Amino acid sequence: MTRPLHPPAITHLDFGAYVRASAGTLVVQPRMGMADPAVMSAGLRAVAAAGVRTVGTITLDSYTRVGDHDSARAALRDPGGAGLNGFPLVVHGPGTTTDVAAAAGEIPVQIRHGSARPQDIFRTLVRAGLSASEGGPVSYCLPYGRTPLAESVGNWREATRQLADECATQGRRAHLETFGGCLLGQLCPPSMLVAMSILEGLFFVQNGVRSISLSYAQQTHPVQDVEALAALKLLAGELLPDDVDWHRVLYTYMGVFPATEVGAGLLMDRSAELAVRGGVERLIVKTVAEGRRLPTVAENIHALRAAAATAAATAARGQGADTLPWAGEVDCSDVLAEARALVHAVLELHEDIGTALLRAFSAGLLDVPFCLHPDNRGLAQGAIAEHGRLVWARTGRLPLAPPTGGAPRGRVSSKELIGMLWHTAEQHDGQAALTTRVP
Repeated sequence: MTRPLHPPAITHLDFGAYVRASAGTLVVQPRMGMADPAVMSAGLRAVAAAGVRTVGTITLDSYTRVGDHDSARAALRDPGGAGLNGFPLVVHGPGTTTDVAAAAGEIPVQIRHGSARPQDIFRTLVRAGLSASEGGPVSYCLPYGRTPLAESVGNWREATRQLADECATQGRRAHLETFGGCLLGQLCPPSMLVAMSILEGLFFVQNGVRSISLSYAQQTHPVQDVEALAALKLLAGELLPDDVDWHRVLYTYMGVFPATEVGAGLLMDRSAELAVRGGVERLIVKTVAEGRRLPTVAENIHALRAAAATAAATAARGQGADTLPWAGEVDCSDVLAEARALVHAVLELHEDIGTALLRAFSAGLLDVPFCLHPDNRGLAQGAIAEHGRLVWARTGRLPLAPPTGGAPRGRVSSKELIGMLWHTAEQHDGQAALTTRVP
């Protein structure tokens, strides 16, 4: 993209303040990222003009996530960067990124990446005039590769301090969103997601960031998800310092997505309803194309508008037998008690939260179900119970009571795992088939 002689200035909106200023209107956000600066600019321009309360996203490519900038540079030689699945921020550099982000106009832009080595990414985004990103020392290490956890914690400690300091020098406030409420995306009982979101948020705060967002990913049972979001709010209120600006963000289901457009639309509608009933401030949306390919800009815009419309309808609809309960109407004590036990078990290990996280994983006090990373014990497993809730099948060395009641016992078989992985997609495709069947 040709650089203009006088590049447009980015509107320096504070990410956290912008979300909080939404006055009860759900902020909906896409996940899109394109390699070509012109196409990425057009995408941000379309998002800003979508007519809903939103923020812009620049999602980075896989090469940039692992620091392989030479491969990203080589892939850019293809027409339009066809070999890349996102925006190669570091290769494009601060100048081009500034021009691209300026296309968002009056909405803030967040950089989303997936890297256990974010130093170059953070350095580039700050120099481009941006201040918002996301991830975490655990959540962008264990699910995404084989970088040693100790290396990821060290990288994130350095990068978080760098982001906070450099933004402050430029008169801006850094914002980081923890990815800890997602981890592998599915089959992780909500208490672990809540605990990891809180722990990574505390890690950010300890390393200088005073504006954060705490994530949670939609799972298998909507009422249980409302309980988890309520527990996340309560635990954050207990543990985050008073001077930290924070909000919660929900991710539309991050596991295997429905194959049909109707099924995908049904799942997306339920995520928007969950966001409103759970009281979160921001929703990361998906599109009907998620199960097949990368979505187009038009599909992203359609998803944003659909989510905003469902959210508005949900907010206007009163409580009834056919709707989800509000967060204040559920009993979140079970999720809260487990999450609190996990968090405090970690915090007792060391005053430095990064060191405490390393010790917790080494001892098995934190253990992500079905995660094959060498630094994850792999002794704990989640399962979908008959009633659809996510439960612990095995707690391993977690500081939690063993599974009781109707929870499955023993190791989950490979056949059971495959069935659980497809549970949500098949459930929504099946419900979609019933609603579209001709009498």
